Amino acid sequence: MNQDYKMHIQKKIALVAHDNRKKDLMNWIQINREALSTHFLYATGTTGQIIAEKTGLPVRTFKSGPLGGDQQIGAKIIEGEIDFMIFFWDPLEAQPHDPDVKALLRIAVLYDVPIAMNYATADFIFSSGLMVQEYDRLVIDYTKRLKRHIDL
Repeated sequence: MNQDYKMHIQKKIALVAHDNRKKDLMNWIQINREALSTHFLYATGTTGQIIAEKTGLPVRTFKSGPLGGDQQIGAKIIEGEIDFMIFFWDPLEAQPHDPDVKALLRIAVLYDVPIAMNYATADFIFSSGLMVQEYDRLVIDYTKRLKRHIDL
C-alpha cells in the first residue's frame, strides 16, 4: 500500500549548503527572495543563520550539518514536515559528515521529496507550475520488502 503526502500551496523548503557552496546558495536565494518569502523555510545551522541575516527571511534552523542538522532535516522529511530540499553540496571536497549526507539523500528519495543540488535544478523546480498548487507526493510503502525472508 502506498501513502500520499500532500504538498500545500505554501511549501516547506529545506535549504542546505556545504561551506564552499553557501555563497552560491545565497546568490540563488537573493534572486528568488520574493518567491521564497511565500513559503516556510528550514535550514541547517550556519546556512540558516546566514540566510536570515542576509535576507531577513524567517528560517527555522537546525543544528549545523556535522553536528546532526542533516539528520534533523531527514527526520522532518519522514514526519512529512518538509516538502522539498535545495542542497548545494560540494562535489569536490569530502565532508566529515558524508554518511549523514548520504542518509539524508536516501530519506529524501524514499519519501519522494524533490531535491535540487545545483542552480539549474533549483530554477527548474522553483519555476514549475507545481510550486503554486497542491501536489500529492506518492511515497512507496516498502514494508513488504523489509519483511522479506532471509535464509541464514
